[in-house]
Amino acid sequence: MANVAVVGAQWGDEGKGKIVDWLSNRADMVVRFQGGHNAGHTLVVDGKVYKLALLPSGVVQGKPSIIGNGVVVDPWHLVGEINKIEGQGIRISPEVLILADNACLILPIHPALDVAREAAANAPGARIGTTGRGIGPAYEDKVGRRAIRVCDLASAEDLKIKIDRLRAHHDPLRAGLGLEPIDPEALLGQLLEIAPKILPYVQPAWRVLDQARRDGKRVLFEGAQGAFLDVDHGTYPYVTSSNTVAGQAAAGSGIGPRGVGYVLGIVKAYTTRVGEGPFACELNDEVGTHLATVGREVGVNTGRARRCGWFDAVLVRQSVAINGIDGIALTKLDVLDGLKTLKICTGYRIDGQVLDYLPSSLKAQAAAEPVFEEMEGWSESTAGARSFRDLNAHAVKYVRRIEELIGAPVALLSTSPERDDTIMMHDPFRG
Repeated sequence: MANVAVVGAQWGDEGKGKIVDWLSNRADMVVRFQGGHNAGHTLVVDGKVYKLALLPSGVVQGKPSIIGNGVVVDPWHLVGEINKIEGQGIRISPEVLILADNACLILPIHPALDVAREAAANAPGARIGTTGRGIGPAYEDKVGRRAIRVCDLASAEDLKIKIDRLRAHHDPLRAGLGLEPIDPEALLGQLLEIAPKILPYVQPAWRVLDQARRDGKRVLFEGAQGAFLDVDHGTYPYVTSSNTVAGQAAAGSGIGPRGVGYVLGIVKAYTTRVGEGPFACELNDEVGTHLATVGREVGVNTGRARRCGWFDAVLVRQSVAINGIDGIALTKLDVLDGLKTLKICTGYRIDGQVLDYLPSSLKAQAAAEPVFEEMEGWSESTAGARSFRDLNAHAVKYVRRIEELIGAPVALLSTSPERDDTIMMHDPFRG
C-alpha cells in the first residue's frame, strides 16, 4: 500500500477537503504540510458541515493528524478552531492532533503588516489580493531566519530574544506604513498566555512520521491552495507565499521524498480562482454566473467570491508535470448539468502564436487568449452518481476528453459535496 499526497492542480478551491476526508477512511494518519489558515476545507459528513482551516481533515475521523513544519501557524486561530470543532462534537486531543515543534508562528504583527501593505498598494497591479491573515509576512520572517517557532513557546527567555530580533526588522517597516512600533511586553504576554494551550500538542513531527513509516502505516498528505498559487510555479506575483506542489509534502512534513507515494491531483470540472491575477478562461457572462451560483463558489474561510471559467486543460496538464501527478480526482462534475455547450481550453494564443503551456512572464500570462474546443453538454443530472455507469454518455465523453488532454487518468470522480457521492476508478493507496 502506498502513501498518498493530495494537491490542488489549479488555483485552489478544487474540493480537496471532501476528497481528503473520503480518503481518510483508508489512511492511518493525515498530514498538512504547507500554507496557513488562509486556506479552508469544507467537509460534509452525514449532512453535517465542518469548516477547517489549520486542522487536517483527519481530525473529523479521529485519525492522528499532523500540522507539519511547512505550515505557518496562528496559535490563537488554532485554539479557536479546536474549540469550534469540539463544539460540533469532535474531540481534539494530543493523541489525535500533533503540531510540529519546528513550525513557525503567525503573530499579531503579521496580519497588521499584511493589511497595511495591501492598503498602501495604490499603483496599478500592485495589489496581490491577499487574505490579510499574515501568511506572507510570517513566511518572510521564516526565510529571514527571525521567526518565532512553536518550540520557542516553552521558554520566556527565548521569546524575549526572538521578539527583539523581530523588532529590529519590523519596526522600520511599520513606521513606513504608519503603524506603531511593536510593544515587546504586550507581545510576550500574549505568547505566554497562549503557550499552555498549544504546547500539549507539540512533538517532533518527523519522528512520528518516521515511526509510522517503519510500522507500515498509510499516510495521507493534505495540501492547501493549488499548483498555480505556488510561489515558484504559479502566476507570480499573484501567488501564495509557500510551495503548494507535491514536492513540498516531503520538506513540509519531514519525510523523505520516496515516502510521499502516489500523487493525487484534485481538479475541478471547470476553473476558478480567488483574488487578483491572470485568468485566461474567466467568464463574465451567464455561464460564469451559473458556475458561481450552482457551484457555490465562495471562499470557505474568507467569504470571497471566486472567479469562474471553463476548464483549462493547458493549466492542468502543466500541473500534472510539475506535481508528478499519478491520477486526478475530478470534482463538481454535477455543476455542469444543464449546460448545452461546454468548452475546454486547449492552448493559449499570445502575440499570434499558440502555446501549449502557461509561460512564466506575467505580461504573457495577461495577454493569453484561450483556444477552445467545444463539446456537447447534457441535461441529465449527474448529482449523486456513485458509479461510472450512472453517468450519461456526454458526461462520460467529457471526462474521457479531459483525461486525454491532461495526460493523467481520473482515479476518483466526485458528484456532490457528500462524502459517499464519490466514484472510485482507481485506489490511490494501491499506487
